[in-house]
Amino acid sequence: MSSQEEILSDARFSCVTRDPRFWEMPEKERKIKIDKRFRAMFHDKKFKLKYTLDKRGRPINYTSTENLRKFYALSESDSDLSENESKEHTEKKKKKKKAKRKGEVDS
Repeated sequence: MSSQEEILSDARFSCVTRDPRFWEMPEKERKIKIDKRFRAMFHDKKFKLKYTLDKRGRPINYTSTENLRKFYALSESDSDLSENESKEHTEKKKKKKKAKRKGEVDS
């Protein structure tokens, strides 16, 4: 780190610290906002690919959906909707499982 401090204190590179082109991008601005029309790409099977190797032949253990989440984010108003929908979706699954269990017990 000391070498980096030396570079920043050098008069030849002092403009780099003040120039906005070289600033690091804020965390909130890194991800592209996706509105509700395209939120299906996060959970639709058409967009999900399971990779076993990366482009250099090394084994990897993630899907393309995780990659989408790294680069895209739902817009603020849509993220609230998606959270509510996901909760409703899990509640519906639970109700279906309970209904199946009751049917199995009766027969």
